[in-house]
Amino acid sequence: MKTLVDLLRENARMSDEQLATILGITAEEVARQIKQLEDDGMIIGYSAIINEEKLNKNAVTAFIELRVSPEVECGYDDVAQIIAQYEEVDTVQLMSGSFDLAVIIRGTNLREVAMFVSDRLATLDGVLSTTTHFILERYKEKGVNFAGESVDERSLIS
Repeated sequence: MKTLVDLLRENARMSDEQLATILGITAEEVARQIKQLEDDGMIIGYSAIINEEKLNKNAVTAFIELRVSPEVECGYDDVAQIIAQYEEVDTVQLMSGSFDLAVIIRGTNLREVAMFVSDRLATLDGVLSTTTHFILERYKEKGVNFAGESVDERSLIS
């Protein structure tokens, strides 16, 4: 059975009444639970999933790997917080593996993103190296399929 959080992840625009019907509780209880989740910091915001390519054909999204030299007593946090302040930055995450921070940025064109990486990210104290990957096509994001519900007939057995 899906929880309130599961339903909000799928569609945060559902009304309290719709959520209540699915969950078998009252709309007032849904509103109370949502308020509690917000107050506890479990829900920290709501956003729409935008097909950026339809909005702007020149839009660019880049996934940037950063290797960082952690600071004494604060680790990677200070560098991550500085990067998170940039308007172009959508996401900053600490990673395990061959790089330390993953940064996702959005720009209006390739040059803008390249200049942001070379002029602002790569020059930060503590940043040892960057590797930029440009997103060429998005097929699914946050559970939403961008290509529609098409069936891949190659895997069908006749």
